[in-house]
Amino acid sequence: MAALSSIHHLRLRRFARSLTASGIDSALIGYSPNLRYLCGFTGSSGVLAFAAGTIVFFSDGRYLQQAKQEVRGAKIKIDPLPRNAALTWLKEKKIKRLGVEAANIPAADWALIQQTLRLPAKLRDAGKLLSEQRMIKDHSEQNLIRHAARLGSSLFPKALESLRPGTSENEVAAQMEFAARTAGAEGMSFSTIVASGPRSALPHGRASTSHIPRRGFVVLDFGVILSGYCSDMTRTVHVGAPDAASRHLYATVRDAQAEAVAAVKPDRSFEEIDAAARNVIAREGLGKFFTHSTGHGVGLEIHEPPRLGAGQKGKLKPGMVITVEPGVYVPGKGGVRIEDMVLVTERGAEVLTRGDRNLITL
Repeated sequence: MAALSSIHHLRLRRFARSLTASGIDSALIGYSPNLRYLCGFTGSSGVLAFAAGTIVFFSDGRYLQQAKQEVRGAKIKIDPLPRNAALTWLKEKKIKRLGVEAANIPAADWALIQQTLRLPAKLRDAGKLLSEQRMIKDHSEQNLIRHAARLGSSLFPKALESLRPGTSENEVAAQMEFAARTAGAEGMSFSTIVASGPRSALPHGRASTSHIPRRGFVVLDFGVILSGYCSDMTRTVHVGAPDAASRHLYATVRDAQAEAVAAVKPDRSFEEIDAAARNVIAREGLGKFFTHSTGHGVGLEIHEPPRLGAGQKGKLKPGMVITVEPGVYVPGKGGVRIEDMVLVTERGAEVLTRGDRNLITL
């Protein structure tokens, strides 16, 4: 507990310093993943207020005991209307520039902020500052993500045990999710994808009542939540003997993924990683079937910055955790995606997820 307390103090201080450096004298933070990251609170009703060198966490009576157990680095105040109470407290501090999470505030809360503060207090986007901070995972986060990735990887063999022609996609997903819960997962990172036959050409083909065919690709995309952190992994297998075109399709995606993983190094641009995968697929004449970006950040949320795609500015930094997941999807025929989680290190990359990347035929 002492170590976690220290970590949250450091995160709060770092965020407070970034506010000051940006000319922002106060902030209101209420997005649940940001609260968990900054102060440790995992409930559904709470808000952090920063002003005049003080940090206060506001919540309602339902979370009094939980806040006492979880919140670190902030004073705790309980009120039936925590956001209203936080704004009143900020107003008393005579703030000039309030940092808010611009991308995560409902319209009703915008109105409440304006009404309570009665500007001249100007609003600034502090959410971007916090997003940039969260992109670089500290050592505690890296270890938690490693454990989540390891548990998530263990589900792939479970899927292979239940994946047979005639079995429904839902049954395969259920076996994986049962295994995850039994192993200690808090839940799944997202709705498990089991997409078979022609449905494998759907990049987000969630498990359905469709049955595994006697022949064709099956895309398995899955992840778990462990200690609040997500994992994400995709493998594609083939039921029945694959023909030459299917083998070529799979080999192309496998090579593209390997090239992109090999390209992951500090100071490489997000665009470079995307291009490394995309160029391999384009050379094989399949470029038009690669319809999404090559990867994204993973942490307390399954999709976090950065995004690895064309036009995405920025460079990889040590501590970032990203996915590398090129895919090719041929409508009416099938698709292939291979995905791993990768930690950017000082020297290169550490692949966190495990599992055979060669074509498995069932």
